[in-house]
Amino acid sequence: MAVNTIDAKMLAKMFLAGAKNLESKKEWINELNVFPVPDGDTGTNMTLTIMSAAKDVAAMNANNDLDMKSLAKAISSGSLRGARGNSGVILSQLFRGFTKAIRDYDTIDIPLLAEACEKAVETAYKAVMKPKEGTILTVAKSASLKARELADAGETDLEKYIGDIIERADYVLSQTPEMLPVLKQAGVVDSGGQGLMQVLKGAYEAFLGKEIDWTVTETTAPAGAPFAGSQETVLEESDIKFGYCTEFIIMLSKTFNIKQEMDFKAYLESIGDSIVVVADDDVVKVHVHTNDPGLAIQKALKYGALSNMKIDNMRLEHHEKVVKMAQKEQQEAAAAAPAEKKEAAFIAVSVGEGINAILKDLGVDYIIEGGQTMNPSTEDVLNAIEKVNAETVYVLPNNKNIILAANQAKYMTEDKKIVVIPTKTIAQGITAVINYVPDLSPEENEAAMTEAIETVRTGEVTYAVRDTVIDDHEIHQGDYMGIGDAGILAVGQAIETVTKDMIDSMMDEDMELISIYYGQETKEEDAAALRDKVAEKYPACDVELQYGGQPIYYYIVSAE
Repeated sequence: MAVNTIDAKMLAKMFLAGAKNLESKKEWINELNVFPVPDGDTGTNMTLTIMSAAKDVAAMNANNDLDMKSLAKAISSGSLRGARGNSGVILSQLFRGFTKAIRDYDTIDIPLLAEACEKAVETAYKAVMKPKEGTILTVAKSASLKARELADAGETDLEKYIGDIIERADYVLSQTPEMLPVLKQAGVVDSGGQGLMQVLKGAYEAFLGKEIDWTVTETTAPAGAPFAGSQETVLEESDIKFGYCTEFIIMLSKTFNIKQEMDFKAYLESIGDSIVVVADDDVVKVHVHTNDPGLAIQKALKYGALSNMKIDNMRLEHHEKVVKMAQKEQQEAAAAAPAEKKEAAFIAVSVGEGINAILKDLGVDYIIEGGQTMNPSTEDVLNAIEKVNAETVYVLPNNKNIILAANQAKYMTEDKKIVVIPTKTIAQGITAVINYVPDLSPEENEAAMTEAIETVRTGEVTYAVRDTVIDDHEIHQGDYMGIGDAGILAVGQAIETVTKDMIDSMMDEDMELISIYYGQETKEEDAAALRDKVAEKYPACDVELQYGGQPIYYYIVSAE
């Protein structure tokens, strides 16, 4: 008998199966990165994004606490806050649009599924300033178009319907190299599109009845996720001040604005510690360690009904890691918060102790550790915004793959003015900070900094992890590569030669300053020798050498 509807329980299983399938293929997807660098991250970013939501969905599934509205909210909110990298942000927006279309229905039939697919694609395209075809967006759009075509043709069998949609999307994925020459030259399909296909295929297998392990392990959750815990070591019972780890979701029926949220947090602090309160539209996620969970529950009931309630006796289970992590986060938050409110503050994404120190010296208030090797999530940016006490907060992503997540955090912040300067490199971030003028308005500073970063050219030297051809450069595994703003600038077997060739490709007669930041694997004497040779070749330029301490990249060079 043909199945023609999907209920909340089935949708939860499909979502978790899609997440699990993506997780199992993440390294393979990472290897589809066009540039053969040692930090390809599309699979990792998409996995961390979906797992941020999957943890809550798994808990709801295990407790049989499923209805379409709360499930849709968990998928949307969890993926939005956990979104990392461009591919992760686009995936979260696909989920956001999809769940908006289905949340008010008990079951999903084919016409509603077609509408949800269209809403998903519409939402994702709106989130990207300059959508590019041949990417995850194209694959998603092809699925949506097929979904509409089949629905309008009167298809009633969901098994055939979903199967045909996946077949069409898979074909379009195979054609992405014909849409983007860089994919064709590298011999790969779009990695984001492949990630989406693994989600869809995993979901379809669950729909067909394949047995799936629904367990979402803590190790798959993003670092710093609100409810993450660990059981690596144990703690004596007498050392635990508050014994019950209490978690629940408030389904709001009354106003819960910033003031209510602060009052609620203050109350929880009076009865416990390790407090996390995440409010999103009509749902609030709560976590607290307390000796009387009933008090927290009674207070929460004033704002609405409760779901996903979970109370663990930590004295019996010895959750040492949970306690230590919560205490550390509280100490870091207290240390990071300025004593007085400032007119403006800067948040920058950075990696490497030398670069971190340079940014701090220039006036950056908060560093988010990350970058190309590990893209920070939307929630990482939101947490940083919360910790700086300023009227206006300037965010410097310093990586093109983090700009979407930063903008997503901007739109989710209501109590501060957030200005995202679209810095794609550390060098651009440094230039942006230098060009900030306190006497100018946020709008004037945004325009000035954005204009200034356009004058900066950046090159980065790393090594290749596989053979490929890019920008007519034949690259072999183990070769050194100089990667510029728009592609490969130099390839060779000697770091110094590649770096000098890269710099030559970056230069023109208008350049006045060359800044060289050497990484943690580069010896200072080698960097100094390189600087001297560059200075000799370009005597009209100031050539600066600084310790960056960045991993993976032997040199980061800017010319302006």
